[in-house]
Amino acid sequence: MANFQEIINADIPVLIDFSAEWCGPCKMMPPILKDVKDQMGDKVTIIKIDIDKNPSAANAYKIQSVPTLMLFKKGETKWRQSGVVQASQLKQVIEQYI
Repeated sequence: MANFQEIINADIPVLIDFSAEWCGPCKMMPPILKDVKDQMGDKVTIIKIDIDKNPSAANAYKIQSVPTLMLFKKGETKWRQSGVVQASQLKQVIEQYI
């Protein structure tokens, strides 16, 4: 978790995808996140966290449903949404914090 704190304290936005293997909608997110990363490059860090393998992270951020996306910058939560989010919307959200 210490490494996680270092990551979300970065000066660039960090998008976290909280997901689970058993979650159908979660399987829709990887190509969307890849599209965002391809378009935005080094302007954003994107990380996927499996809530079953990392329950402490899920508990720390009160993840109730998956997928839940959270955007951090300098350790602060800037945005949060549950459910599948399209690449264009994610890009708009991230661009506000670059």
